[in-house]
Amino acid sequence: MSAAALTWGLCGRLRRRASRLDTRETGPVDIPGTMRTWSVARPGPIAGFPMVRVERQVPQPGDGELLIRVRVCGVCRTDLHVAEGDLPVHRAGVTPGHEVVGSVVAAGAAVTSFAIGDRAGIAWLRHTCGRCRYCLRGSENLCAASQYTGWDADGGYAPYAVVDARYAYRLPDGYDDTALAPLLCAGIIGFRALRRSGLQPGGRLGIYGFGGSAHLTAQVAIAEYGARVHVLTRSADARRLAVELGVESVAGAYDSPPEPLDAAILFAPVGDLVPVAMRALDRGGILAVAGIHLSDVPTLHYQDELFYERELRSVTSNTRRDGRDFLALAGRHHLEVTTQPYPLDQADRALADLAADRVTGAAVLVGEP
Repeated sequence: MSAAALTWGLCGRLRRRASRLDTRETGPVDIPGTMRTWSVARPGPIAGFPMVRVERQVPQPGDGELLIRVRVCGVCRTDLHVAEGDLPVHRAGVTPGHEVVGSVVAAGAAVTSFAIGDRAGIAWLRHTCGRCRYCLRGSENLCAASQYTGWDADGGYAPYAVVDARYAYRLPDGYDDTALAPLLCAGIIGFRALRRSGLQPGGRLGIYGFGGSAHLTAQVAIAEYGARVHVLTRSADARRLAVELGVESVAGAYDSPPEPLDAAILFAPVGDLVPVAMRALDRGGILAVAGIHLSDVPTLHYQDELFYERELRSVTSNTRRDGRDFLALAGRHHLEVTTQPYPLDQADRALADLAADRVTGAAVLVGEP
């Protein structure tokens, strides 16, 4: 990332000698010197407009990196947590966005896995050390040196973004760009949460909250596990969507499902729902909490909410293997991705709508063609 602050030169044109970039497939690519991007200027409530648009230089990729021309970027609740300061500032003035779909317009000299013109995805996890005990045992999501797109480094609320090629994803066919974007975080983290929930084939799954991640996870649970899925959410629009996607039942967030649950996933960042979901579990059931941020959890009553070997598990990011496995699954089972598009210059409105539960499915920012 050390070369990220360099410019493209006076004409904004790619120069192989100066930047050591690979343009072997298409020749020189016209890339502007600057771009208009979003920045979290003063973290706080979204109603106070914590994000502003600023002019910045287009980043230049290092030897192992890709420069992606962003076509779309999904809007994740984690972006809202970054903007509002629920997650501590890791990079002052960061550009949010970690569900990026675009095309490779430049690549460092060391890159062999992507070519100019390839479609590629950028997701939340962008760096791990590869040497610690967590990385070596296949748990790179727990690496203490891990870094994240749109939190530690600038993300996709911009026309261009850079990514280490080892952390970029190849994307499945059969989806347009807008449908692909939510798969890169909402889909991947939901898949990780599903694995953490311990759901078995034919099991009974409860889903609390039904936004961008949950509506994809429900489809995976039905298609891959043959699960009976019960959705519990306060949004009437979300309940209607859940019915359209084939779930067994829908109810309010604090209601009881019609049968005991073998597994449950909490997507809503509401700690008050933890004991509610724990009480809905059958003996030996597991609740996985999918969010990176959760309001305080009330005191749990051991006999009513934990006894009979019920388990409460957190979910921390994902591994690249999770991402590859999920995207392969999305290629096998065509998922119905419900999106609500916004122009890139209305990212602040998209986040405000997300905060107010005015988004059905997943919000996606669409850049200039």
